[in-house]
Amino acid sequence: MATGAFDSTPSSSSLRGLVDRDAIGALVLAAALPLLFLHERFQPALEVSAGSTSLDVRPSDAAVLAVYAAALVAASRKGLSILGASRLLWVSGGLLLAWLAFQAFRPASLNDARFDDHLVAFGKFVEYALLAICVPLLVRRARDLALLTWSVVLWSLAATAVAIVQLLGFDVFRVSSSGWRYSSFLGRHDLAALSAISLSFALAGVVAGRGRLPAPNLFWLGLAAGAVGLVLAGSVAAAGSLAVGAVALALAAVRRFRPSRRQIAALAAIVVAVGAGVTIARSAALEDFLRFVGLHGDEPAQGVETYSQRTVLAYIGLRIFEDNPVVGVGWQRSSRPDVFEPYVDDARRRFPGVVDLAFPAEGREWGVQNLYIQMLADAGVIGLALLLFVGVAGLALAWRAAARAPTPWAAGAGLLVVCGLLTVAGEWASDGIVAGIPLQAATCLLLGLAAAGAAAVENGPR
Repeated sequence: MATGAFDSTPSSSSLRGLVDRDAIGALVLAAALPLLFLHERFQPALEVSAGSTSLDVRPSDAAVLAVYAAALVAASRKGLSILGASRLLWVSGGLLLAWLAFQAFRPASLNDARFDDHLVAFGKFVEYALLAICVPLLVRRARDLALLTWSVVLWSLAATAVAIVQLLGFDVFRVSSSGWRYSSFLGRHDLAALSAISLSFALAGVVAGRGRLPAPNLFWLGLAAGAVGLVLAGSVAAAGSLAVGAVALALAAVRRFRPSRRQIAALAAIVVAVGAGVTIARSAALEDFLRFVGLHGDEPAQGVETYSQRTVLAYIGLRIFEDNPVVGVGWQRSSRPDVFEPYVDDARRRFPGVVDLAFPAEGREWGVQNLYIQMLADAGVIGLALLLFVGVAGLALAWRAAARAPTPWAAGAGLLVVCGLLTVAGEWASDGIVAGIPLQAATCLLLGLAAAGAAAVENGPR
């Protein structure tokens, strides 16, 4: 039994030495990640008619299907027993998907004028959700985790490099622009999610020792790409949740890795540096928010301000939930004018200093823009409870792997997930239920890695 390190075998230190016959499935997953973390705007689409709507089939969908196929081959060769250690995650995830299916097909949703579009979005949500099951089927060894690490870190490095080019004023791969926030070729929330995984890999190396990582020569690249990417994405939610994730990472590492004070100080310094960078990048938006809550000046708003608008949209979402507390209004229906319009006048009275354009209206269906509040509005308290159940199950599995996995690589996967999942969960507070985006892919990848670590705890060294 290993005593407290990631695998550091020669085969895991170079990309060439990682690929063998049993690594083909992990190689497919690693090769799929760049397409999963690429904005749909930069992917060609094949339009397929489906009733009164149409489906856009993109290379990312082909990548998902390839991962499915590789997982099926792995399951046929080695069985499904590896999934048994994560029953709690699969049960909670299944219940969540079943509840959301009810929301998508309930009478209110069936009678909605945009039912076909909502149905396509639900299908995409399920498509990406099933990736979580594929990960433990394909990532069973240190080599497999190292292959995945190479893919994540190098693609994160590419994304951060493009964001730096955008910072320098070059209009390349532009998805959106907002102050000092940059989207690279993903989108701001998605860049933050990819950067969070890369940085979590490096932070796991900080507490365990970078020489013990499955791909130790990627430590500095992962650290630089992740930290700079998070700053350029400019996500205050991700920066704040990174601090929570880092604390959880340190606590999870104490028993097995026994990080020194110097390692804890390095961990804290990285988190503080990222937080300071994001604060500087978002200083104008934060100043606007302080003015909005009456803590900084009293000048009237001149345009749509990020946090004041999010406050308005959250208020409307909570009002929708208040009138539909148990089952909500139906899948993605909180953005429908007939659902949110009854609350807009109250919101205007509640927030008189917010400009008119910030309020939703027909043609301006902004949505709730917060996963957790939208889940309350769309799927009621049952939907939110099931969503949180999935997240807690994933964290519990990762924590157990970090402390008890008999193989060092699985313990490392647990540490990565503890930090990464909490950071990504914070990023969802800035985005609504948007299916089939890199942020969802990041979430499902981390949940799958938690399951892979849990399998190592139950099944022993591999």
